[in-house]
Amino acid sequence: MKFLSGIGLLIMIGGILGLLATHSLFSTNPAVIAGQAAAFALMVWARMTFGRRSFHATADPTEGGLVTGGPYAFVRHPIYAAVCLFVIAGGLAHVSWATAAFALVVFLGAIARMVAEERLLRTQYPGYVAYAARTKRMIPHVF
Repeated sequence: MKFLSGIGLLIMIGGILGLLATHSLFSTNPAVIAGQAAAFALMVWARMTFGRRSFHATADPTEGGLVTGGPYAFVRHPIYAAVCLFVIAGGLAHVSWATAAFALVVFLGAIARMVAEERLLRTQYPGYVAYAARTKRMIPHVF
């Protein structure tokens, strides 16, 4: 699972680099800026809620118990949701096949990481199955 998680991270980075290379990640459009600011705020909120636990390039559940408060009360993966929202907002300002492909690459990388992490979390935290049953992965009540 750690390998899949690492590959997912590399895929996400590749998609973001592609969007940067094609000047499709950022925009001066106020709606895009607002969407990306909301995504950034969600990411900060999730990191603050997660606490002092460090970022791992590969899936590696940390000690300290399952985090289910803050944005984690609404979705299981708010940081990946924030990254995808940031990318989609930028991509909507630069609609093209290349932009759509790079955004899809980021999303697929995030899915790979989520699947890997969830498999590990199920074994590390007994309450994860019940938590996963009541929260969606990225979009409350949808997905």
